[in-house]
Amino acid sequence: MVLRIFETDPNALPKSSFSDDTVGRFHGGKQENGLPVALGEWRVTTGDPDVAAAIARLMGGQPEETDSTSENFIEILTAQSKIKVVLSGSEAVTSDMKLWNGSALIHHCDGVEFLSPDEDRGKACGCPALMEDRKAAAKSKRGPVPSIAVTFRLAEDYDLGLFKFQTGSWKLAETLHEIGNALDKVGGEALAELSLELVEYTTKKGRDVSYRKPVIKVLKSWGEVKSL
Repeated sequence: MVLRIFETDPNALPKSSFSDDTVGRFHGGKQENGLPVALGEWRVTTGDPDVAAAIARLMGGQPEETDSTSENFIEILTAQSKIKVVLSGSEAVTSDMKLWNGSALIHHCDGVEFLSPDEDRGKACGCPALMEDRKAAAKSKRGPVPSIAVTFRLAEDYDLGLFKFQTGSWKLAETLHEIGNALDKVGGEALAELSLELVEYTTKKGRDVSYRKPVIKVLKSWGEVKSL
């Protein structure tokens, strides 16, 4: 006999802990004492010791088991801020806008129309038209932020498996159309560079600012590389 309790309340269905077929995740930061800390080099997490060893060999760092309850409980703090990756095409980079209240998704749109829940899908989401106003609403927790996912393979170890990088970077969001156009122009698997680029400037009030932003540069067709 099949239990049917979730037919009447599908939102209560527990999410699987294995949400995709990736072998690891790339991160531009980490949590320290409950606070987010930006990093200058990539942090990679995985649940596979062989993958962790391969990452350490390619990118430096030492695999360390953490107390994380995630399936990706092995962490490698690498020595690389840039890595060559292979993107399958424009579908390798996905994006939408999300606002969370704890673990509850309370606003999900594409910037113009709702994507969920189903009864609101396609309706105007009410987000501001101007980018400056979007950022202000997000900063005050009244509006959604970009939710960007990049799925890729490592150019130096293609068969190691798929990795994922997720970010809410507005800077990357502003270039997604250029990345999509470049990938469409390649028309297949593309060699790209995924980096944490250092940005430094001085404000009008004389305050020095520095931070890292994720950057994707599409370089050429992966087929061209393989044929060399």
